[in-house]
Amino acid sequence: MNRTVPPVISIVAKSGTGKTTFIEKLIPHLKTRGLRVGVLKHHSHNTPFDTPGKDTYRHFQAGADVVVGASAVQVAVFRRENGAADLDAVIRREFAGLDLVLTEGFKRGSYPKIEVHRAERSADLLCSEEELLAVATDERLELNVPQFDLDDIEAVADFILSWLRSATR
Repeated sequence: MNRTVPPVISIVAKSGTGKTTFIEKLIPHLKTRGLRVGVLKHHSHNTPFDTPGKDTYRHFQAGADVVVGASAVQVAVFRRENGAADLDAVIRREFAGLDLVLTEGFKRGSYPKIEVHRAERSADLLCSEEELLAVATDERLELNVPQFDLDDIEAVADFILSWLRSATR
């Protein structure tokens, strides 16, 4: 399933619904199915990703256009650009060779979406039915898209794998 530009699924929900937790639980299930998975997080605040006082932070604050931190186990890249403005370019550059990219947020983007829904958080969905690939929810909804129990991450992973297989035909 390796390709230059991987398929993208946006995990969307209203704030505080549990997108991060959902993705955190989903990734290991996708990995056990042999997928190489990347995550692109929408960060709506202008606060830095890096830690104030660290060398990479200081270099970026000094005006470097790109700062890369590298260790024996990871590489972090900090680049001055509007990543939200050209999401496709970021995905092409940073996620080439992966089998799947999950975005967290990007609710207005054009990628297929799985919405995380909790009845206690909101009675309404964030997206229209036409925008949705599926919904992970704690209640049954009147929709014509696949619905999965929020706790049935295994079923969501199987659904994504099936979707990937049909998308690559």
